[in-house]
Order: sequence, then C-alpha cells, then structure tokens
Amino acid sequence: MKTTWKDIAPVPTSQEFIDIVLSRTQRRLPTQIRAGFKISRIRGFYTRKVKFTSETFCEKLQAILEGFPRIQDIHPFHKDLINTLYDADHFKIALGTLSRAKGLIETVSRDYVRLLKYAQSLFQCKSLKRAALGRMATICKRLKDPLVYLEQVRQHLGRLPSIDPNTRTLLICGYPNVGKSSFLKSITRADVDVQPYAFTTKSLFVGHFDYKYLRFQAIDTPGILDHPLEEMNTIEMQSITAIAHLRSAILYFMDLSEQCGYSVSAQMALFNSIKPLFANKLTFIVINKTDVTKPEDLDPETQQQLKDLLTQNSNTELLQLSCVTSENVQEVKNTVCDRLIADRVASKLKAGQASQSATADAPTGRLGDLLARIHVTRPMEGSVSETYIPEAVKNGTYKKFDKADPERRKLERDIEEEEGGAGVYNFDMKKNYLLADDEWKHDKVPEFLNGRNIADYVDPDIEEKLAALEAEEDRLQEEGFYDESESMSDEDDADIRMKANLIRNKTTLMKNDARMKKSLKNKAQIPRAKKSRTLGQMEKHFTSIGLDSSATTDRARAQIRNVRPASTIGDEMEVDTPSARARSVSRAPRTNRLTDGLGKSSTGVTDPVSRDKAERIAKVGQRQMNRMARQGEADRHTTASLPAHLLKGKRKMGTNRSR
Repeated sequence: MKTTWKDIAPVPTSQEFIDIVLSRTQRRLPTQIRAGFKISRIRGFYTRKVKFTSETFCEKLQAILEGFPRIQDIHPFHKDLINTLYDADHFKIALGTLSRAKGLIETVSRDYVRLLKYAQSLFQCKSLKRAALGRMATICKRLKDPLVYLEQVRQHLGRLPSIDPNTRTLLICGYPNVGKSSFLKSITRADVDVQPYAFTTKSLFVGHFDYKYLRFQAIDTPGILDHPLEEMNTIEMQSITAIAHLRSAILYFMDLSEQCGYSVSAQMALFNSIKPLFANKLTFIVINKTDVTKPEDLDPETQQQLKDLLTQNSNTELLQLSCVTSENVQEVKNTVCDRLIADRVASKLKAGQASQSATADAPTGRLGDLLARIHVTRPMEGSVSETYIPEAVKNGTYKKFDKADPERRKLERDIEEEEGGAGVYNFDMKKNYLLADDEWKHDKVPEFLNGRNIADYVDPDIEEKLAALEAEEDRLQEEGFYDESESMSDEDDADIRMKANLIRNKTTLMKNDARMKKSLKNKAQIPRAKKSRTLGQMEKHFTSIGLDSSATTDRARAQIRNVRPASTIGDEMEVDTPSARARSVSRAPRTNRLTDGLGKSSTGVTDPVSRDKAERIAKVGQRQMNRMARQGEADRHTTASLPAHLLKGKRKMGTNRSR
C-alpha cells in the first residue's frame, strides 16, 4: 500500500498546460500544407493534428489523475488524514473536474474530426482545426483553480512523513508540553523541534529505531486539549486520527509537576475522554519529569485518583522516566517494545485458532501453518547424551604429533611417499568405512529406482538363460518350425510364430542400427587436402572411361597460368562439341533485353517506336509519385514558403512562440 506520495509529478498551471500541449503538437506535426494539395491530404493532416492535440491533453490529465491517491483505495488512517488536512470533498471535486475536462476534450475532438471529414477547402480545414484547438484550450483555462489546488496538495503531501499503518508502532500522545517530543528525540534520530512552550509540534513526526533486530516506528502527535471533538482544530485532529486508526501501543504522557500548564486532574480527565479510542490496544501511562515530581510526592487524594485510573483500566500499565536526566528512558522503550511484540504474536496465534475452529474441514489453519515451520529435534526417550573424553586424554598417554618421532602413527602421506609419491600411489578411500562387516567396504554402491534397490531384481544367471533361449530359437528355426508351409492347426502355434516373427524383425533392425552407428562412429573424416586430385590423375581417369580430356586439360592449365586456352585460339566455330557450345553460351556478353534485337522484349512490345512511347508514358506517370516521395507534411525543412504561424498577421507585444 502506498504510504508516501513524494513521487507525484508536479502539476502545471493552466497556461503552462496549454503551452506544453500546443508546443508538442507543433513539434510533432509541423505545418507543411499547400493550396495545391489534394483535399483528402489536407483533411488527413488537420485531422491528425486535432487528434494528436486531444490525445496529448488526455494523456497529461490522466497522468495527474493516476498520480494522486484514490480516497477509497487507501488505508483509513491516510483517508482521515487527507480529510483533516485538505478536506476530502474539495480533493474529490478537483480530481472530478479534471476527469470531466478530459471527457469534454475527447468529445470536442470527436465532433471536429467528424466535421473535418466533410471540409471542402484548405481554409475550411484550417478554420475547423483552429476552432477545435481553441475550444480545448478554453476547457483547459477553466481548470485554473483545480490545478493550483492540486499542486498545493502535492507539495504538502510530499512533506508528510512516511507512516506505515501495519508495522510495529509506538504512538505518543497527551497534553501539550508534557515531554512527548523529548522522548521521541531520545529513542530515535528524528529531527524534532523541542521547545519549552506548548504546541511546538503542529503535525505528525515519525522516528525509527531497531529493537531485537526488528524495525519500530515511533510517532509524535501534536498536543490534545480536553474539549469536544467538534471544537478541535486541524492540529488536534491529526492526533485523534492517528490514535483511532493506527494499530499501535499508546504511550499517554503525563506531567505530575504541572509545568506544562495543566493540572494532574485535567490530564486524567483527558485520558478518560479519549479512552474509547484505546480499545483493543496496549496502553501505557508514562509519568515524565520524575526528576521534579514523582507519584510518591503527590498529595494522597491525587495519588488515589491515579490508582483508581489504573484500576479502572486493567490493561493499562504505569511507567516512569525523565527525559532531562535520561532516567529509565531506554527501560521504558524496551518494556513497551517487548509487550508490543508479545501482543502481536498472541493476536496472530489467536487468529489462527479462530480460523481452525471456524473451518471444520480444514484442521490446519494459520496456527497450524506457523507450527509446521518449526521443528525441534528431541532425543529418544530414555537416552541421555553425555560428554565423551577419549581414553588417551584421560590416561595422559596422548602425545602431540611430531614428525621426527619414530614411534608416531603413520599417516596416509607417509604411505604415499613409501609407495612412490603422488601420481603413482592411489590411496584407498573406503578402507576406513565403519560397517557391520569389513567385507562390505569395497562392494559396489547399489542403484535405486523409485525407492527400490535395482540389484534385488537382477537375475545373476540371466546371461546363461538368455544364451539357452537363443540356442533353442536357432534349433527351432533350423527344424522349420517357423516355416509358413507348415500347417497351423493350433491357434497357440500361430500366435507363437507371429510373435517370433516380430521379435526376429525387431532384432534385425536393432543389429542394423548398431552396425550403422558403429560404422559412422569409426569412419574417419577425410581431410580437405586429401580430397584434391592432380591434373594427371584427371587425365588418367578420363582415358580409363573413354573420354577425350584435351579441351578440359587445356582449360585447366590456362586457369592455372591465367592465359587463354589453346583450344579457344583461332576459329572457335570449327569446334562443334556440346562442351564448346555450353562454354560459348556461358561466356557470351550480357545484353539489354529491351534492345537485344531478338524480336520480343520482356515488356511484350516488339515495335521499337511503340516501346519508346510506352517508356515515355511510364516516366510521366512516375513524376507525381517521385515528387510525393521527396517531400511530405512531416518534413522539418521549409522549401517554398515562409512559416505562416510565425509571420502572418499583425505583430503584437510579447514573444513570438511557435504554436
């Protein structure tokens, strides 16, 4: 849940809002429209401009609406605090005005886009665009007061302290000038202003500290006076809001010396007045300034009233301290924190028990989930864990290891040096295993599948049985048991032969796969250098198969020497072989298919005059497309005209900003 609003974006004024949106529109869609353009292009440009302006207005307004907190979605403490400081009705009205303006701008954009669709000229399109942007700017100008109000709220929200309603909290309250701020400054590093006069604290102050590796927050509230709720001002209502909504330990401070300006009876009367707000909360009455006056120094009647106050409130505890001399300050803090931790744990356990009793089908509730995470290891019943001291230590025969002592025990390192050193001797890692039988030390570790030992299901004679089955199968095959010519009078025999046939086919496929894998695996890759053949080997191969290799040999030698082949010198038309024809075609110069003189071009036009006329018409038709491609309304440069929005009309006083 959001507890701080320091990241809310600043809210601009209405004039700044208009300048931002219109400048962005002109920057993204600069005006590049001429009178000679098609009307459809002019309509499209101004339609885009109106739509872009509307979308920019709505985007900025939506960002403001989403940045501020929604009253119905935040914690009741923050809701009442905002109501106290800024009046929730005014806050809602300001946000509602922005939301309504967003809807009106969308309506204006939709109406003028519909009108632009039927505009007949450049002047009409431009007039409709100006009217649309003017109406949007007018709507934004009317947001002057809500925008100013929301900016002030944003600035004040950013200065509010970050209060987490769900964490461990110490809430300090009481009459003004009883030492609340002094106590907060003593237990935290909060920068609180401490002065010897009343109402020094005018808002909530928060400080943080750690106790038993847990983070606590302490909140100093403004002073409260004993009068009806309707007569309390904004400063006092902040304290009442914090006391009513925050789940915390209440520290009600009292000054028995009456240096604060209020009597002890008035302070006890204030406690009774706000006591309904302390329901279901830890409450402590903290007596401050004990260096001046202690409870024992009061008159008997006042002492009796104080005792009656504690008796009437059974959950209330009395603590004493002095912030001036720092007497019992840390003790009071530790006591309150311990009680708060114990109370939060008890409430969680109570909630778990309640969920268990409420749900009969689910015996494990929140308490069960909590206890399931805690596992305490306990020794077996009857066993006692005693200390063990080795006998050598008891008898005094234990000697410290000395490498020079000849009677020292032999280490594995010594055995390694005797057996040839590292790399030669491999020590046995299993020889010191503590097992029931020493013969088990070098057994293979069994494999387990689904919690069962695979070795328990392996037949030790499986190889012999398999060999016997294969021999029997070969014998049956030699005797002709599986021949199709044999009559199959019995269905069992037919089934056996069918299954045997499937097994033999499967075995053959497996053998072939294994043979192929083995052959591919063992086949060496031929190096690329070994794959090449010499010219002499090629001539020999061509001769062996009965082909003439003279032309191929000449061409190969010519490529090697970078000269023209001898077979191509002279009259090439005398060589009428398939290879010569293919070579002549492949080496023919590339020609233009439109003017190659073959009688028919790729365009299908055979007459040169008609072909030239068709090319000329195609070029004329391409001119408009080329001009459109070179320049558009989104280009930044201005080629043929001056920017009308800067140089047209009567010049007025002030700046000439682009709109």
